[in-house]
Amino acid sequence: MFRPAPVPATLIDVERPLEPLWRGVVVYRVLTLVTVIGVSAFHMSDYASPLGAGLVLAVMTVWTAVLARGWLVGADERRGPLALADLAVSAGIMLTTPLIVTDAQLDASAPGMGSIWTSGAVLACAVAYRIPGGVVAAAVISAALVLAKSRATLTELNDIQILVLAGLTVGYASSVLRRAAERVRRAVAEEAAAAERERLARAVHDGVLQVLAHVGRRGAELGGAAAELGTLAGEQEVALRTLLTSGNAQVDAEGRRDLAATLRALASGRVTVSAPAHPIDLPAATVGELDAVVRAALANVERHVGADAPAWVLVEELDGAIEISVRDDGPGIPAGRLAEAEEQGRLGVARSMRGRVEELGGTLGLDTGPGRGTEWTIRIPARAEKCRESV
Repeated sequence: MFRPAPVPATLIDVERPLEPLWRGVVVYRVLTLVTVIGVSAFHMSDYASPLGAGLVLAVMTVWTAVLARGWLVGADERRGPLALADLAVSAGIMLTTPLIVTDAQLDASAPGMGSIWTSGAVLACAVAYRIPGGVVAAAVISAALVLAKSRATLTELNDIQILVLAGLTVGYASSVLRRAAERVRRAVAEEAAAAERERLARAVHDGVLQVLAHVGRRGAELGGAAAELGTLAGEQEVALRTLLTSGNAQVDAEGRRDLAATLRALASGRVTVSAPAHPIDLPAATVGELDAVVRAALANVERHVGADAPAWVLVEELDGAIEISVRDDGPGIPAGRLAEAEEQGRLGVARSMRGRVEELGGTLGLDTGPGRGTEWTIRIPARAEKCRESV
C-alpha cells in the first residue's frame, strides 16, 4: 500500500502555528472538568437540585469530548465557529447556577455551575480571534457570572480580572505565533526562490548569457545595423542577470511588494538603478503605480533623448517619505513644451505620470533646462497605502 511521505514537524508547525495553543486549551478543559466534577460531588447533597447538577455535569462532559475532537482533528476554518459555540454553551452552563446552587452556598462563596471550566471558552476565543476575541469572551463569561450569582463581590471581581487577563495573554500569544509563522513562511519561500535562481543562473550562464554577450561584442565590432542588435543583446543580458541575481519582487501574503527589488529589475545597459539593499515593502498596488511612472519616465528618455541614452534611477527613504528620481543628461525639455503637448492632446505626462503620483497622495517634480538634462522627482508618503485607500 502506498503511504505518503511524512511531513516534517517544522513544516506542520508553520502551516498550523496555533496547534500547541489548541492542544493546551483541550488539556485545560479536561483538567478543569475533572476539578468541577470533584467539587460538585462534594457539594452535591447541599444542592437545591442534585439531579439538575448531575445533568449539567453530563452536558459538560459530552461537550468537552466534542470540543476535544473538533480542536484536535477538526479543520482550521471550523475552530473559530466552534469556539463561539463553546462561549454560548459555557455561558448557558453558568446561568443554570440559580436553579441548582442555593443562596446559602453562594453566600458561603461556593462556586457556581461550571466554575473554572467555563473560563476555557475565553481561552478558545482568544486563540481563534486573538486579543479582541479573548476580551469579548471574557466580558460574556463575566456577565453570565454576575447574572448567575446576582452579586458582584470581591470574589466575583477577582474572577473577572483573571478572565480578562487570560483573554489578553492568550490572545497576544496567538497573534505572536501567527506573525512568527508568516515570517517563517516568507523566509522559506525566499530561500527556495534564491536556490532556484542560483540553479537557473548556473544553467543560463553557460548558454543564454554567453550567447547574448557574444552577440553584443560582435555587434559592436561589425557596426551599422549589427551594432543596434548588439546593443539590444547587451541590454537583455544585463536585465537577465539582474533577474537571476535579485529575482522578481513577489507579492506576499499581506498583499505587499518590495519597491526596491521591483525597480532594480529595470536596470539595463543604459539604465542604472540605485536602491537600498533592504526591502521597501509597500502595498502591491502602490508599487505597481510607481513602477509604471518610472517606466513612463524611462520611455520618455528613450523617445526624446535617444535609444542608447543613459538614465539613472535613484530610490531613497527619507523622513516619512519615499523619493524616486529619474534623471538623464539629454538636452532638457524646452520651456512650455509640456503645456503645448497637453494642448495638442498628448497627455502622457499629465495623466500617466502626474495623475498616478497624485492619486497616491504624492508629488511629481520636474527639474529641466537646456543643456542640463531632465530629472523627475517622485515623492510619496511612506504610508502611501492610506492615501490609496482614501481615493
